[in-house]
Amino acid sequence: MGSLGMYSESAVRKKSSRGYDVPEGVDIRGRYDEEFARILNKEALLFVADLQRTFRNHIRYSMECRREAKRRYNEGAVPGFDPATKYIRESEWTCASVPPAVADRRVEITGPVERKMIINALNSGAKVFMADFEDALSPNWENLMRGQINLKDAVDGTISFHDKARNKVYKLNDQTAKLFVRPRGWHLPEAHIFIDGEPATGCLVDFGLYFFHNHANFRRSQGQGSGPFFYLPKMEHSREAKIWNSVFERAEKMAGIERGSIRATVLIETLPAVFQMDEILYELRDHSVGLNCGRWDYIFSYVKTFQAHLDRLLPDRVQVGMAQHFMRSYSDLLIRTCHRRGVHAMGGMAAQIPIRDDPKANEMALELVRKDKLREAKAGHDGTWAAHPGLIPACMEVFTNSMGNAPNQIRSARRDDAANLTEDDLLQQPRGVRTLEGLRLNTRVGIQYLAAWLTGTGSVPLYNLMEDAATAEISRVQNWQWLKYGVELDGDGLGVRVNKELFARVVEEEMERIEREVGKEKFRKGMYKEACKMFTRQCTAPTLDDFLTLDAYNHIVIHHPRELSRL
Repeated sequence: MGSLGMYSESAVRKKSSRGYDVPEGVDIRGRYDEEFARILNKEALLFVADLQRTFRNHIRYSMECRREAKRRYNEGAVPGFDPATKYIRESEWTCASVPPAVADRRVEITGPVERKMIINALNSGAKVFMADFEDALSPNWENLMRGQINLKDAVDGTISFHDKARNKVYKLNDQTAKLFVRPRGWHLPEAHIFIDGEPATGCLVDFGLYFFHNHANFRRSQGQGSGPFFYLPKMEHSREAKIWNSVFERAEKMAGIERGSIRATVLIETLPAVFQMDEILYELRDHSVGLNCGRWDYIFSYVKTFQAHLDRLLPDRVQVGMAQHFMRSYSDLLIRTCHRRGVHAMGGMAAQIPIRDDPKANEMALELVRKDKLREAKAGHDGTWAAHPGLIPACMEVFTNSMGNAPNQIRSARRDDAANLTEDDLLQQPRGVRTLEGLRLNTRVGIQYLAAWLTGTGSVPLYNLMEDAATAEISRVQNWQWLKYGVELDGDGLGVRVNKELFARVVEEEMERIEREVGKEKFRKGMYKEACKMFTRQCTAPTLDDFLTLDAYNHIVIHHPRELSRL
């Protein structure tokens, strides 16, 4: 670990908190565990507290700017390019050169920071594994702390897992994927750790603990002298990227490593951010390795941004794909922006999972994946995402056939034609129809995902797709939108309008279907009824909640009193 000279010795030697040895002003309210205590040592907590104290006012201001933007959109405004930063978009500049360790990112796999998942993903044959503290993880105390332990073991090269049911031991191969870590978004608190009397910022906890414990070993074992590497989610404006850049600089200074060591890819997964791509890269230009099309959250954000716009209603979620003009425009502009600035333009998620009991259906699903990846490769993306190891060979084949021996397409796919894309191209209303089956699918996916999330699972296979918080959010906000505006279901000949009575009947029938599909015993033991109440409330609320997980988070926070911490 780097020098702690910036901290006073007295600040390190302070009281214990529920069994943990903590610096002044820090209170840990999660369960005490000896393994967790090694992650939550005094110096690591002091580093996290320093980040919190340095940047909390900047974070508060950015969140207030988000609320102000939402107010404008709800009053009829639409997002667009900022005239004040036109000079950034039009001037010629590039980001720092891509580190050799991550020049080739043609296929990346994503998943939660669960031990077996980390091993399988690093061994999957993908170029990169994005270990996720965000949409694929239910952020209860156990998952977060076990995740930090698992990542430390992975970086150290000592991680293993004994699957007792199969009597199989999982270990790392000699060749593994490069590790990226995705912390939570700016808006999410960490309510098990209080700093100066208020919950810590979730992403600073995720980033701070991982960086503190792993930066030195990572740079030796994986980064070829650079890193660590990160993915940054949910940003809406370049001011949020500027905070991350300052966090990185402070971490580098603390660790005594050169400026620009940390590298990050930003997910463009909110509608406002698509108009800020140049500005986001500019703020992170010494720390950037590109942008990613976070297309599922992007669809969610389209609905959320236009929640008060009757003329922006979405069709069934299965119809909102990359063939839609606003989605294709977003992808094309992202490629052009990244390549102009010398960094990677990463494609979106293939959410399919292998259908083991139906070879014909499995081949049809794989063919859809191949077509989607061929579209991305031809458009100029430098790589893509997959949710399951079984998809890696198909994705790899498509990108290798398109790119050959080149590690990426940064220089070869300039996409200057995308310079002509306008605000109207990026905002065009999606085309398609709305159906009762679309309402039903949203409802049963949303309830089942939320039930899993409440019981500690954040990545859930449902109906041959891997669902995470992003896809569950689409289900929720689309139901809310259809209910608010009483939309006509015009795609299946019914001609009925969505109202609370229809929705209540759909919820009742879909709960019966879920019980049949999962079985009475699992249904009884799971939190399906609690999830149903929560999902129904959010779909029928007069005001749209910003995030499904903000309300649900209160149900997974468990505070342990000091006297019970060691029991």
